[in-house]
Amino acid sequence: MTPSLLHPALLDRYGKLPLPRYTSYPPANLWGPRDDSLARLALSSLDSRPLSLYVHVPFCRKLCLYCGCNMMVTRSQELVERYLQALDREVAQVASLLPARCPVVQVHLGGGTPTYLDEAQLARLWQILASRFDIPSGIEASIEVHPPVTSTTQLQTLAQLGFSRVSMGVQDFDPVVQKRINRLQPFEQTRDLITSARQLGFVSVNIDLMYGLPLQSTERFAKTLDCVATLRPDRIALFGYAHMPTLRTHQAVFRSDELPDPATRAALFELSLQRLLALGYVYVGLDHFVLPEDELLTARQHGQLRRNFMGYTTCKSSDVLAFGPSSISELGRHYLQNEREVVPYCERVESGALPVVRGYSLSPDDVIRRDLIMELLCNLVIDKPALSVRYGIDFDHYFASELSALSPLIADGLCGWEGDRLKILLPGQLLLRTVASIFDATLHKPAPRHHAAAV
Repeated sequence: MTPSLLHPALLDRYGKLPLPRYTSYPPANLWGPRDDSLARLALSSLDSRPLSLYVHVPFCRKLCLYCGCNMMVTRSQELVERYLQALDREVAQVASLLPARCPVVQVHLGGGTPTYLDEAQLARLWQILASRFDIPSGIEASIEVHPPVTSTTQLQTLAQLGFSRVSMGVQDFDPVVQKRINRLQPFEQTRDLITSARQLGFVSVNIDLMYGLPLQSTERFAKTLDCVATLRPDRIALFGYAHMPTLRTHQAVFRSDELPDPATRAALFELSLQRLLALGYVYVGLDHFVLPEDELLTARQHGQLRRNFMGYTTCKSSDVLAFGPSSISELGRHYLQNEREVVPYCERVESGALPVVRGYSLSPDDVIRRDLIMELLCNLVIDKPALSVRYGIDFDHYFASELSALSPLIADGLCGWEGDRLKILLPGQLLLRTVASIFDATLHKPAPRHHAAAV
């Protein structure tokens, strides 16, 4: 292996801090209750900004023991039918509150496992959206799939509907790890599904990998990376496993001695980073790697890259309308999150109410800090003059304490000033959340006693 890209002393100093993933600012654990009236007000006050649509499909065939997503295992088609009827009604309610039919620039289906739905149900879900929103042909439409429950016929249906991007969960190809996390997924199965997707005209194939899972070792994970090299996906998302057995009780089956220790976890990330860079991928932000021609890089070059609950996207100037259990809408300065569980979600919609139960309305200070943190996460820079003009502030005075707190990070080579622009250096990109946290005014605020996890 080539020399470490991150000095062990820096990793020891900064890498152990419990920090948000910054898919939103403020982080979702700080949000509080929101009522139906606020949600209606936020929706009715939208301007003509483009829309990104997200639908959460919470169903899975079985439980993957590492999972931190909002999902439920069921074989009840009656429940799935009730969900689809409630989804139809929710979309109709929301569309009726919008002041105009705003242009749609992006559609994403997440889960759970969206391909839990069969071909007819997938077509029905698409029609639910298309009947209330103007969705142009050729739009960026993406879907998350689980290869063991996804057929070529389903991919054909999705291609016919207009989907052009597919994200496949992998996590690890090692059969020992797969058995422990209850996710058996032969390499050949994933390989064949990727081949089918490309033959059907999908323009982008993404795979998700995860380090820090039980029984992982650098030697065996290196073989997973060998498999990835032969697949050559367009994008790779590399996530660190979050062990939260008090919140995700199914994770309690993992013994502490099965989980990689901090040094091994760091080595797994380092191995992945070096190998993916050697394969020609470009490291984008916190957890994404893309081929050099990917439009995420083009978006970053033009200042249009965005990070939200769907990861990194190219639609910076859009509002996000989200549907289904636990889904999160981002409307201007408002975050709105739906009821988490499927049956209560359906009950709220069936009663005529919007299913929104949590959220947050940003203060003027929150808006400034959100903009700054997202600029760091997406563009790896803070442009002091631009932010000063945009918000009418004296940047050095407004962020005096934060600039002082940056000094040790600058001394450690995580970032540095080029004139009036703070730029993230490669070690800082590996610890990007550490740099962003300097500007997080909510970091030490206690979370509400009861809060739902994000999507």
